[in-house]
Amino acid sequence: MHFDVFNGDADGIIALLQLRLAEPKQSTLITGVKRDISLLKQVAKQVVEQDSDSVTVLDISLEKNIDALNALLEKNVDVFYVDHHRSGVVPSSDKLKAIIDTDANTCTSLLVNQHLGGQYANWAIAAAFGDNMTKSAQVLAEKVGLTKAQQESLSELGIYINYNGYGRTVDDLHFHPANLYKALLPFPDPLALIEDKTSVFYTLKKAYQEDMGKAQSAQVLADDASSKVVMLVDEPWSRRVSGVFGNELANQSPDKAHAVLTLNADETYTVSVRAPLNNKQGADEVCIQFPTGGGRAGAAGINQLPAHMLENFMSTLSSYYA
Repeated sequence: MHFDVFNGDADGIIALLQLRLAEPKQSTLITGVKRDISLLKQVAKQVVEQDSDSVTVLDISLEKNIDALNALLEKNVDVFYVDHHRSGVVPSSDKLKAIIDTDANTCTSLLVNQHLGGQYANWAIAAAFGDNMTKSAQVLAEKVGLTKAQQESLSELGIYINYNGYGRTVDDLHFHPANLYKALLPFPDPLALIEDKTSVFYTLKKAYQEDMGKAQSAQVLADDASSKVVMLVDEPWSRRVSGVFGNELANQSPDKAHAVLTLNADETYTVSVRAPLNNKQGADEVCIQFPTGGGRAGAAGINQLPAHMLENFMSTLSSYYA
């Protein structure tokens, strides 16, 4: 038995897509909404009940999954781990092959692209655009000879796939990430997917445009020279756009840090943080100061920020980038 464990955003889905296009394999898919990153414990639990030969883990923090990873290694399960988030100490085991790079200008799909020697570079480009790594995407796109129009199409696709990953639960999403992965798998080249007028690209495009139109009325909680914090209403559409709206704000004001807040059912806040595009560092350092915070240097978040910590969070964000 093999498990494929992957983040439900563009980077996680497309990283797995590249691997399985290169090496088809029957597997049990383990994924969820973008913020559901403690995925490996689901595998560890199942391995207790039945034998597993191997596990592939993509685009979820090793640091946040270390206990489950150690449990798998202790049971002599082969693990292939690719990621770009905070890793902590990587275990030393002949059962673990890890490709970890926390550089702010790379993502899991770009690491997989390097691992595969560029076999499915167009998909990696779409993922990098979706993760708001525009410069990295453009560099690779120019290397493989894509036109500006093709780059724009892949940028759209990456953004739409990424947008689909955000939500409180999978019920907020238009497609369960595992089902979206399956819908993309028949297309070795994402440009062919875009040419297919019946594909999920057009379903997601319509939904994205509708939701982002609503986001323009976001309440501004704080706005100074170093950061901007906005609040979206507590609705499924706002949870879907929380990440991509943060990316859009970052692109509009690349010298500022941005945070997008949505209210949770327990009166805490989900927070999406984007470091300034011209200073892509520190987003994870800001978020880990608060309960349930984590992420990477360029983009991070807090799953459940207590209401009484909101002022402290906004002050911390502003002062960090001042």
